[in-house]
Amino acid sequence: MDDKENLPILSNSVEQVTADLHRHYNFTLGRFDSDDMNGYMMTALALTIRDRLMDRWRITKLRGSRHNVRKVMYLSLEFLLGRSLSNAILNLDMEESIRGALADFGSKLEEIESDEKDAGLGNGGLGRLAACFMDSCATLGLPVIGYGIRYEYGMFHQSFQEGRQVEQPDHWLIGGNPWEIERPGHTRRVRFYGKTEYYNNDSGRLCARWINTQDVLAVPYDMPIPGYKNDKVNTLRLWKAAATDEFNLQEFNAGDYADAVAEKNLAEQITMVLYPNDSSENGKELRLRQQYFLASASLQDVIADWVMLNGEEFNDFDQFNCFQLNDTHPTLAVAELMRLLIDDHGIGWDEAWRITTRTMAYTNHTLLPEALEKWPVRLFRELLPRLLDIVFEINARFIAEVAHRWPGDTQRQQRMSIIEEGDEQYVRMAYLAIVGSFSVNGVAALHSQLLTTGLFKDFYELWPDKFNNKTNGVTPRRWLSHCNPNLGSLLNEAIGDGWRTDLTELEKLRPLADDTEFQKRWFDVKQRNKLPLIERVKDKCRVDFSVDSLFDVQVKRIHEYKRQLLNILHVIHLYDRITRGDTEGLVPRSVLLGGKAAPGYALAKLIIKLANNVATVVNSDETVSPWLKLAFLPNYRVTSMEVICPGTDLSEQISTAGKEASGTGNMKFMMNGALTIGTYDGANIEILDAVGADNFFLFGLRVEDIPSFRMQHDANAIIAEDHDLNRVMQLLECGHFNMFEPGIFDPIIQTVRNPQDQWMVAADFRSFIDAQQDVNVAYKNRSRWVRSSILNTAASAQFSSDRTIAEYARDIWKLPL
Repeated sequence: MDDKENLPILSNSVEQVTADLHRHYNFTLGRFDSDDMNGYMMTALALTIRDRLMDRWRITKLRGSRHNVRKVMYLSLEFLLGRSLSNAILNLDMEESIRGALADFGSKLEEIESDEKDAGLGNGGLGRLAACFMDSCATLGLPVIGYGIRYEYGMFHQSFQEGRQVEQPDHWLIGGNPWEIERPGHTRRVRFYGKTEYYNNDSGRLCARWINTQDVLAVPYDMPIPGYKNDKVNTLRLWKAAATDEFNLQEFNAGDYADAVAEKNLAEQITMVLYPNDSSENGKELRLRQQYFLASASLQDVIADWVMLNGEEFNDFDQFNCFQLNDTHPTLAVAELMRLLIDDHGIGWDEAWRITTRTMAYTNHTLLPEALEKWPVRLFRELLPRLLDIVFEINARFIAEVAHRWPGDTQRQQRMSIIEEGDEQYVRMAYLAIVGSFSVNGVAALHSQLLTTGLFKDFYELWPDKFNNKTNGVTPRRWLSHCNPNLGSLLNEAIGDGWRTDLTELEKLRPLADDTEFQKRWFDVKQRNKLPLIERVKDKCRVDFSVDSLFDVQVKRIHEYKRQLLNILHVIHLYDRITRGDTEGLVPRSVLLGGKAAPGYALAKLIIKLANNVATVVNSDETVSPWLKLAFLPNYRVTSMEVICPGTDLSEQISTAGKEASGTGNMKFMMNGALTIGTYDGANIEILDAVGADNFFLFGLRVEDIPSFRMQHDANAIIAEDHDLNRVMQLLECGHFNMFEPGIFDPIIQTVRNPQDQWMVAADFRSFIDAQQDVNVAYKNRSRWVRSSILNTAASAQFSSDRTIAEYARDIWKLPL
């Protein structure tokens, strides 16, 4: 080991941390007074912690860069990190020394933590999964580098105006990001537009080059990802777009200010905002630019490091590099690696394809055909002409392989073609990912099965060995240890603290599930955890939840397949029962919804409006309030979930069977002792298998039953025959929840009554209501409910992202553990 790897690591003593905190507050930030201390104190504290990360980060990077070691690049358009301060403190085991140092300033850690903004680098489950994976990779000591985009603005800040979602900019970087390190020396140049020129090289071989391009610079910003108490710090590299020149000085001097800075503005738009609304042509182009920008900059980065160590020798490149594509968004990496190898490094097609198909691995995250990205060929040709040439060549060779395997089956060739024919041609990104990868995995057992029997059946028949399952997981450091310190303390006392890195230790809780004294302590923890959630709901929603009520929670992206609408129909049903005096068997219930609707998704936004209107009616009725409350928490994000998760009793995971790939919220709630009401879908199935049917509220059609049921499905007949659903629909249709806004909920009513409703809302209503009645019965029996709660936490071991990443490392990445 080099001597420089033995650099001393900064002390975590209270004295040293206090001195560093003073230094950063007074000298780095230039603060000499106590005005507005907390905002600056958070930055000073982050810099103090970053100093300690830097030692470990440098040593981790040195060990991975001395010579070739196999490493993985995790490419994702989203990394939903949340706040970094508390996570770093936990993983460095610095809480005691930091509290002591802050006391010298008269500050408390909780006050400082609240000043940090959530990093606006993701939207939903996809990005949060990527963040959990990065945490587990670092904790397991795996050489995995994350590559993403440094968005200036997050998805959006959600507020409500008369119950409607209002999107406002989420400028999370406005105060800077103390965790990032700019690396201008590793800036890469990304090309757009232009054309392809063919020429013969010195050997007479026909070659291609991409000319007359409009280039954009990709400037890297690195964020440290610390492992848990293991002195390992991995890297998340985020790319920021910048113009190649600040502006045209001649145009500026001539007074043409707008044109002078137009190129700079166009370049910086690429990383300005997370996931633009792609309902417009400009939105589609910007999203495609983002995806190529990420793929090209990241691959150039990896190849530059390779060439620095190995020169132009690429024979064993695939032995030391693997690219994991997180969904279809980074799929252009397949064509871009081919371009870089062929055009820039002179490698022949066959060898370049061998390298590419041995380094790319693809994770699919959706079963919705409409969610599989495809791009118009005309847009592709304009924006990425050289890439399109390569995609067409990949497709031609692939279709020849399909024709060889199934001679004369032209229909299969059309189904499997990367290029979708029709009035307009499209590039099917998922198909490009499958063709160009050596591994294709789903993210839950049912999801992976449905991929091979449905969405990707043709590809599975051609390459069955490519397909595998890797059920998702979440990091127990953030989603139990950090977010639920009350439960963490109880666990430490009862079974020791090994569960933080080995979640199988939670199995030791099983014998305690029937211990009356332990049940009491468990219940007391849950009740204490409800108090911060009660405060947040009151502050953000002006609704008072009772600590003695059942906390019934559904928080996730708003989408028809996730069926927030079914949940709202149940609330209306309870409201109807209570107003009629039918409260027998009911327990007081506080229902919490949260999540954002995509700006262009009109029906999802209307569902939010309905939820808020129903909440207004329910919460203002004094006869209903003792039994039922409803709130929609605005601007749901990671920090919100850290408060919601520990206080939840009932986790709503009610997607239409066969539509949810996995889900990770279901795992977080389960890990914190919530019981699940859910369909036989995604990872719900594996949760059900782990906890047993007595500790899970299952309802609804199964995926195998839906096709035959759909053939005879008559939503209107179901509504007419079900007394409860009929009353719910009457309340909706008579305008009870929109007395001064006539007709606004007609699209929702039409959706429920639609005979072709693919989300099966009316079809699953009765089963859902019956399961919710079972919830009432179970919650009335405190001992039974708490026992089930304990067993849910005890059974959550298999849903740790440490387990998931260990499987990726063993089966796909071929990394030693």
